[in-house]
Amino acid sequence: MYEYLSGLVTIVQPNYIVVDVNGVGYRLLCANPYRYHVDLHKTVKVFVYQAVRDDDISLYGFADSDEKELFVQLLGVSGIGPKSALAILANPDHQGLVDAIANNDVSYLTKFPGIGKKTAGQIVLDLRERVQKMPTGPLLRLNDQSVDEDNPALADALAALKALGYKEREVKKLAKRLAQTDAKTTDDYLRAGLKLISQ
Repeated sequence: MYEYLSGLVTIVQPNYIVVDVNGVGYRLLCANPYRYHVDLHKTVKVFVYQAVRDDDISLYGFADSDEKELFVQLLGVSGIGPKSALAILANPDHQGLVDAIANNDVSYLTKFPGIGKKTAGQIVLDLRERVQKMPTGPLLRLNDQSVDEDNPALADALAALKALGYKEREVKKLAKRLAQTDAKTTDDYLRAGLKLISQ
């Protein structure tokens, strides 16, 4: 029903954002809501997928059409629902996900919450040929080994910076500096990162 919404970001929460479109607030579940933190009170364009069940109607938001397409493809896999697909996309390395599917890397896929070997194998079986035809250039990618895997707040902040259009080289330089700050939350890291970039 919806392709995208264009409106004002009014709320950013750990699991969702609210976009005000002509006075109506749309609650959009997102893989990485904090990418929109710097867009608070600014007009954004968010691609949308509407999931309808017997007891629930939810809207899912995406930074671009490619991310939405990857979400839709995941939904087509037996055993993968909207929440599981969103959890998979929470990893900012979407190109790594596509590569893992294309290369039958089941061990990579089982790292995601709720994805066992059987489901991982089903993902590869159902999507291997499809992902090879997908345009993956605009998909977010954060391939920085210097980021501590035990610091998801920092990883989310760096992904948000890349989503804002900052070059990977700039983000990589920031990673080590941000890791040495007193920041604890994604918001803290994001604010510190934007401050360092503007210096």
